[in-house]
Amino acid sequence: MTVTPVRYSERMETIAKRYFSYNEIHRTVSALAREILASGFEPDVTVAIGTGGFIPARILKTFLKKPILTVGVKLYNDDNQMGEGPKKVQWIDEVERKLRGKRVLLIDEVDDSRTTLAYCLRELLSHHPAEIGVAVLHCKDKAKCDQFPPEITRYWVGQHLQDIWVVYPWDAEDIDAHERNIQAMHLGAGSPASIPLA
Repeated sequence: MTVTPVRYSERMETIAKRYFSYNEIHRTVSALAREILASGFEPDVTVAIGTGGFIPARILKTFLKKPILTVGVKLYNDDNQMGEGPKKVQWIDEVERKLRGKRVLLIDEVDDSRTTLAYCLRELLSHHPAEIGVAVLHCKDKAKCDQFPPEITRYWVGQHLQDIWVVYPWDAEDIDAHERNIQAMHLGAGSPASIPLA
């Protein structure tokens, strides 16, 4: 893998990036859906953490055929720096009525520090669902800053990744450039590309 120093947050770092295509995401979600269905867990409702969980949740709806509720939680600022802690920016209307006694599947794109997932789980548990499962596209294999509450016993991961910068297609301002980065990554024997953060 070629390593390129890049400017990030006023210091020079080496950043490896892994670009994912919409097709890769769809295949990962399809496999997750099969695992969830095979487990016997049948959610009454899914909850997507915005914004990263919106698209995976919509794809999962194709397979699970369950309604989607959304929550918005902000952990990073506009410069991709972690804030002091998660902050609600959007939450479920009539949350008690919609969650009490229900089986809930919480969906996000990546389990990175686990801070946002753990925060959302504690908030959702306070509304007394019957059970909550968690599904993520990717889990970074690294030490986590928080843990799941003990009530959480169902956790599905589409793919485990090393601790690298993950770039999803829905974050691309230029989807053609994003696709070129994917092609370059695959030409480099599948190694994550080291590309400047811009």
